[in-house]
Amino acid sequence: MKKLIEFGKKAMFYARVLSGYEERRIRSYRLDLQKRITEAERKKAEIRKIPEQLILSEVRQMVEEMQAVNKQLEDTEAAINEYFKPVDRQAQMIVEKKLQEEEKTMKQMMQAMKAQALLDNQEAENNANLNIRKDEAASR
Repeated sequence: MKKLIEFGKKAMFYARVLSGYEERRIRSYRLDLQKRITEAERKKAEIRKIPEQLILSEVRQMVEEMQAVNKQLEDTEAAINEYFKPVDRQAQMIVEKKLQEEEKTMKQMMQAMKAQALLDNQEAENNANLNIRKDEAASR
């Protein structure tokens, strides 16, 4: 009986091969496998792209946040500068007054030094004149 069943299976196989059914079935199976492989490769490529896309989106988000922080910093800096403008003006006026006072005292010191130098020169001339007179008197 086993031999008969085996013979029947072989006969059916030969009939399918001769009719082309088995070849079509094998091709269909191969095409189905090829489609599955292609789909799996496509999904694999998409999965590989996902981390890149996540990283790129995170980088974009960080750049946007940094730009927002920079804008906020610039706005804050401008507000601080605007707030301290009156104080800066007052400080500048005080510095200018001090510089003017220092210039004034320097000019006074220069005048005093010139006057002192004139007095010293005059005294030196007087001493020289006295020495000359004493020498003349002694030589007479």
